[in-house]
Amino acid sequence: MKTIAVVIASLIAFSGIGHAADIIAPVKEIMEATKSNWADNNSDWTDIFDASRLDHLYSRDFVAKYQAAAQFPAIDDDGISPFDYDVIVNGQDACPLEDLTMVAAPPVNGMAEVTVRFRKSACSDAPDAKDYTTVHFLVVEEGGKPVIDDIVTENIETQARDSLKTTMALIAKGQ
Repeated sequence: MKTIAVVIASLIAFSGIGHAADIIAPVKEIMEATKSNWADNNSDWTDIFDASRLDHLYSRDFVAKYQAAAQFPAIDDDGISPFDYDVIVNGQDACPLEDLTMVAAPPVNGMAEVTVRFRKSACSDAPDAKDYTTVHFLVVEEGGKPVIDDIVTENIETQARDSLKTTMALIAKGQ
């Protein structure tokens, strides 16, 4: 009887957003691009917000906020991105990413959190070179598939969590 209750609870927890492999799929695509961007031998930068990725990896709300923020490019000669840093590594510089892990938590109220950890400065001599960076991807289901609704980084110094959607809303307001 107890086993049946656990199975039913698991089915309820995962109904409406798919199973863990599906939840991780959009995050995995973004992290593969980010890992490639910071690889030693990479010469071509992969835009994690190009039109094709915006179309299938992100929620409608995320895309709307990105498009509003994109009206204010961070670099004048770029004219495209509202960011002047890599939003995943949360900086302008990084080494090849090491020790990357992804873990999906069970969905709560239709949203699952995928926690990604990696070392971004392992090739550096800085005192914090061995520290891990943690990024939380909030994943929802739209159109029958999981999509990223927000990317939340942890500020190592303040321990605050910074929402990319909030940042994009501020950029769109000219702040």
